[in-house]
Amino acid sequence: MKIGELAKRTGCKVVTIRFYEKEGLLAAPERSGGNYRVYSLEDWERLEFIMHCRKHGMKLGEIRKLLAFRDHPRSDCTWVGELIDEHIANVDEQIKSLEHLKLHLEQLRRRCAGGQDGENCGIMASLKHKGECCASCPRCVVETIGE
Repeated sequence: MKIGELAKRTGCKVVTIRFYEKEGLLAAPERSGGNYRVYSLEDWERLEFIMHCRKHGMKLGEIRKLLAFRDHPRSDCTWVGELIDEHIANVDEQIKSLEHLKLHLEQLRRRCAGGQDGENCGIMASLKHKGECCASCPRCVVETIGE
């Protein structure tokens, strides 16, 4: 199949397929008489694997290692589990950060009931503070206790 058909079947953009080739994740495909890239079922499966890894937040270097292991699965796979553990820890950190952001936004939202002009809006007044204000800083603790 040509690159356009591979892109359509996988949902991967043509430019991304070319990028993966340039990065060595996909082998340079065969060429037709008209110099069109011609992809095999193997190429399609490899691209699907790459895309699945990307959906799981894998970096190109990690995908490169996973592909090498997939192509030559001779060693112990313990490192694959450790790689996933690192990603789980990263997701946990992101969740923690997002929960903190949500708490801050909820506190910020409570500072305005609406109907005020910009000078008297509690949210606008709070946003004037330099730096990030949070539930652990003295100003927020005092304001939260006062609510």
